[in-house]
Amino acid sequence: MENKVAIITGASSGIGRETAKALLKKGVKVYDFSRRDIPLENLLHFKTDVTDEEAVASSVRKVYEAEGKVDILINCAGFGISGAAEFTSLEDAKKQFDVNFFGMVNMNKAVIPLMRKNGGGRIITVSSVAAVAHIPYQSFYSASKAAIESYTCALDNEVKPFGIRVTAIQPGDICTEFTQARKKTADGDDVYGGRISRSVSSMEKDEQKGMSPEVAGSYIAEAALKKRVKPISTIGAGYKILSVMCKTFPCSFRNWVVGQLYSK
Repeated sequence: MENKVAIITGASSGIGRETAKALLKKGVKVYDFSRRDIPLENLLHFKTDVTDEEAVASSVRKVYEAEGKVDILINCAGFGISGAAEFTSLEDAKKQFDVNFFGMVNMNKAVIPLMRKNGGGRIITVSSVAAVAHIPYQSFYSASKAAIESYTCALDNEVKPFGIRVTAIQPGDICTEFTQARKKTADGDDVYGGRISRSVSSMEKDEQKGMSPEVAGSYIAEAALKKRVKPISTIGAGYKILSVMCKTFPCSFRNWVVGQLYSK
C-alpha cells in the first residue's frame, strides 16, 4: 500500500482523523483538507474549505502536481444541525447541504478527472444511518445524508467504466466532537410541547455511548483499500440490521419505530 495517495476531508478530528491514522499505519500517503491544522505525524495538511470550489480545485491540483495521482478520496467533512424543520432558518438548512452534500460534490468533481486519467480510484463518503432512518428534529441532516446516498449510487454507475468506484458508508452513533459541534435550536419548543429538547437530548446521549471513532476509521480505511465494496456499506452488525429493516419494512412502520424513539 506504500504507493497509494489519499485525500481526506475533515481529518482534523473525529472519524476523519481516525481514518487518516488507520491509512497512515498501512503506508498510505495522506493529505488532510480541512480548515484547522492539528498536526499529526506524516499527515500533510492543506487548509481547504470544501464549500469553496476554487479552493478545492487548487488544493487537489497541488496534490496531483506533487504526487502525480490521487488514488483515494474520503469525504468526511460535515456537521449537523438540529431543531424543528418548521423553525429552522433557510440559511442554516442551505449551509447544512452546502457542507455535507455540495462540499462532497466539489471534491469529487476535482478528483474524478485525475482518477480517470490514471485509470481508476476509490471515492468514499461518510453518510449515516440517518439517511434511511430519518430522524425527527434532524430533518435537514437526514436529508443531506439521503442525498449523498442517491448521488453516490448514481455516480458509481457513471464512473465505473473508468475503474473508479464510489461508496457511501453509514455509521450509526459515534462518540466524537460532532455532538458538541452540532448547531442546536430549540425555537418553537413551547409549541412542540418540549419534544425538541427531549428528543435532541436523547439522541446526544446515544451518541456519547456510541461506537468509538477508531472503529469507524479502521472500517473506512479497510474499505478504501479493498478491491470491491458495495455502493452503500454500514458499520456495525446492529446498524446493518437497522439499515436493512428501514429498506425492507413499510415506511409507515419505520417512521413509527423512529418516532417512538425520538419524537415523544
